[in-house]
Amino acid sequence: MLLNALELSLPLTDPVVKFLLILLTILLAPLLLNRIRVPQLLGLIVAGAVIGPHGLNLMERDSGIILSGTAGLLYIMFLAGLEIDLADFKKNSTKSAVFGLYTFLIPMAVGTAAGVYVLGFSWPTAVLLASMFASHTLIAYPMISRMGVAKNRAVNITVGGTVITDTLALLVLAVIVGMTTGEVGVEFWVRLTLSILVFGLVVLFGFPVIGRWFLKRFDDGVTQYVFVLAMVFLGAVLAELAGIEPIIGAFLAGLALNRLIPLTSPLMNRIEFVGNAIFIPFFLIGVGMLIDYRAFIQDLNTIRVAAVMTVVAIGTKYIAAWLTQQTYGYTADERSLIFGLSNAQAAATLAAVLVGYNTVIGTAAGGEPIRLLNENVLNGTILMILVTCTVASLVAQRGAAKVLALEEAETPEVEEEATERILIPVSNRDTAEELINLGVTLKPKTRGQLYALSVIEQDLQDTVSESRARKVLNKAITTASGADHEMVELLRYDLNVSNAITSVVRENRISDLILGLHVGKGISRSFLGNLTEGILSRCNTTTLIYKPVQPFATIKRHLVIFPERAEEEQGYEVCLDRLWNIAKNSGARMVFYGTLDTLELIRERNVQLPIDAVFVDFADWDDFLILSRDFTVDDNLILVMSREDSPSYHRSMRKIPGYLNKYFTTNSFILIYPMQECVVDTLTTNLKDPSFTAPLRHFRGVGKSLSDRLRKRGGDPGPILGPVGG
Repeated sequence: MLLNALELSLPLTDPVVKFLLILLTILLAPLLLNRIRVPQLLGLIVAGAVIGPHGLNLMERDSGIILSGTAGLLYIMFLAGLEIDLADFKKNSTKSAVFGLYTFLIPMAVGTAAGVYVLGFSWPTAVLLASMFASHTLIAYPMISRMGVAKNRAVNITVGGTVITDTLALLVLAVIVGMTTGEVGVEFWVRLTLSILVFGLVVLFGFPVIGRWFLKRFDDGVTQYVFVLAMVFLGAVLAELAGIEPIIGAFLAGLALNRLIPLTSPLMNRIEFVGNAIFIPFFLIGVGMLIDYRAFIQDLNTIRVAAVMTVVAIGTKYIAAWLTQQTYGYTADERSLIFGLSNAQAAATLAAVLVGYNTVIGTAAGGEPIRLLNENVLNGTILMILVTCTVASLVAQRGAAKVLALEEAETPEVEEEATERILIPVSNRDTAEELINLGVTLKPKTRGQLYALSVIEQDLQDTVSESRARKVLNKAITTASGADHEMVELLRYDLNVSNAITSVVRENRISDLILGLHVGKGISRSFLGNLTEGILSRCNTTTLIYKPVQPFATIKRHLVIFPERAEEEQGYEVCLDRLWNIAKNSGARMVFYGTLDTLELIRERNVQLPIDAVFVDFADWDDFLILSRDFTVDDNLILVMSREDSPSYHRSMRKIPGYLNKYFTTNSFILIYPMQECVVDTLTTNLKDPSFTAPLRHFRGVGKSLSDRLRKRGGDPGPILGPVGG
């Protein structure tokens, strides 16, 4: 009776039971197949084949599976565009372009010839087949990143080349499908060119404007996620209207929204979580349901097609990697990295084969549809994906291990890794979220710790005040957890807020302190007094004062102003490190203002660790307001300040709070006070702890080289790192 009530006939029709089966498949398939080292992507495809109509026939590939699978396919391409590091791509654009053309043209040429002369396909089918070989998926990148070689030059150009080859392969897909389903002539090419041009301009330039406007006005996490999902499908619809495949629209939507969704933001965490948990697994299971495993046994032609596809895919990608190595003089291990990252066929390949399989170009004598890519190619693609992903993972892992070992051998002394401990006092729910977002942006993903502090200005317990303080702390904890960061919760009773903060700094060996200003208020005289007499004079920390007028993710540019002789400050390098984290994690452009000597050192750093940066000569702080001409509404002002009696202190810094209150009310701003050699009791406590002094020792070599350069200029460098660095 129970079985009848649930309608457990095969294939299953009860929606609750079907959804339960899919969830169990998503949960158990990777766990079981990981034991035999089958990648999760392939595990879900295999599971789909087992439960699908050609396997145990537990489920049909109905409209629900197709709808979810389509969403998953678009999601894959959107994430590919969203996760690209645009700054790295810009720096290595020439090398990436060369590699991208190698890894596109060679598979296209060899694949087309193999399709026509070996497999006997028509020219359109052979060209489409070759485009599948040209595209690739960076399936090994997470593993490379975890091993610590993601910044290697070979990895950078491979990531950049992926953008080029996948885009060209998808355009070939669009043209071939258009040629086989419609009349091709001058009108077709003119219409296709103009529609693609208009579509690209609307998505790449219109979507960022819409996205920035929306994210500035709506801060609810669910609303933001639904908006992003709507933009993905809008891009897909616009691509269809332009006559190209929807996956190109999803990919360009990811590129367009790239800078608005930082990798460390809660929104990015939600996008990745939902995609990896629901949409992408549904797509992979749906692909598996297309596979008729009996074809590998009953039809030897499927095996032949799969073997040719696999050999061509692996061989041409290896040739492209070898040519790139020879062109730029890379090592054999770096060639292995390039080959391992670019050999795996997955997302774009699956997209192309599904489009080709669903494109009907005629009807056979028996009424059977003639498809652009037949079932032999569809099933052969799955085998090709299995082999290429396995080879890519093994080669990339071996190459990364050798590159890492070589880098460690060339480093004479391994510096102790710096540990960031970032303290964020919170007292207002309205500003707590943005303060936490700044803290998450400053903190490297793999290390460091965030602390949220709420101070109750009483010496006796007050239930109402404590309840209010805990609500603010809960808001901070929720925001940090949304970005996949843990946060330590601290609650203090103290009659003086400055005393409470300095005590927490001392007890928890804090390296960075973020203080927030209310959006509707300026820098008051009392705040400055507490800051100068209390925190700045008693805490040897990098201190940031932040006024968030608009969400941090919607900032277009960060305008960073350095005072003269900023490079002589003890905390200069640590300050630069924080600015680089902001640039890397936000993706916004950095505009550096300073003297020629200061900018020269910043340029040197930018060569080693490239970011999207512009450099402007500026030396006269007495004429500070002249800089307001360069500001726009979506700019964030970052002022590198200094404590009195420090090398870079300028008397005009006293006027900065007044200028900000009067002339910059519509701009977000951050005042940064680099860490200094301060009061003895704070330093005495912190210097006993190696984890606190690790950041200083980490920059000891940098400080020494900086001193040498300053002496060559004829100046006295002073105590660059003081007794701590020495």
